[in-house]
Amino acid sequence: MALWIADTEALELRLNATEDDLQTAIRAVYKQVLGNAYVMESERLTSAESLLRNGDITVRGFVRAVAQSDLYRSLFFDTSSPYRFIELNFKHLLGRAPVDQSEISEHVQTYAAQGYDAEIDSYIDSNEYVTKFGENTVPYYCGSRTQTGIKNVGFNRTFALMRGYATSDAGKPAALINDIGANRPTKIIAPAAGSGAYSNTGKRFRLTVSKGSFGPRVTQSSKTIEVGYDQLSQNIQNIHKMGGKIISITEIA
Repeated sequence: MALWIADTEALELRLNATEDDLQTAIRAVYKQVLGNAYVMESERLTSAESLLRNGDITVRGFVRAVAQSDLYRSLFFDTSSPYRFIELNFKHLLGRAPVDQSEISEHVQTYAAQGYDAEIDSYIDSNEYVTKFGENTVPYYCGSRTQTGIKNVGFNRTFALMRGYATSDAGKPAALINDIGANRPTKIIAPAAGSGAYSNTGKRFRLTVSKGSFGPRVTQSSKTIEVGYDQLSQNIQNIHKMGGKIISITEIA
């Protein structure tokens, strides 16, 4: 048996696939997980590709390798806001958009407490991923379908997030921050510019951090830091670099 394509979306790499089948699957993973970004030959994960070719990892394992690679990190984490990074993880790894603030907050907490790799693992090891894609199906966009446990608002959110598929996801601002943060439905047609729409970029966050990140002169067991939305990602990274642990992140405005 070889590569199987159904409904022009699901692409599964089956046993005894040819090299052409393998390359088709690899290209599909790069396109999906890297948000349609162009991948140069020197950027390909040749070691992970070899593991997939030899049957040492499944497509799911290859997806994990791509999402945890320096390339993915440079495209979607290092230069993006936390909201954008997380909404793209949903898009690239689960084939849908986040539906509410609780999903965003859960993943912010996962990254803050456990780090980058754990944040990626939380999607790929989820029951949702396994149920949708299993071990050998390349993730694909399925937000237009009715999904068990996913609210109907997810359809419009996914539609908005998938717009512009012909272009790369890299270097773009968060698409859903306003609607998700304000807990309002996402319109298929975006409101006109200057409509006075509420913006979450003005929000502030309170980080409660263990004393390990404050240096030897600080004696208290924990400290709170208030930062603006634009500073959130950089502060999280700085805290981790200094050996601190983020206990909680709370929106305060």
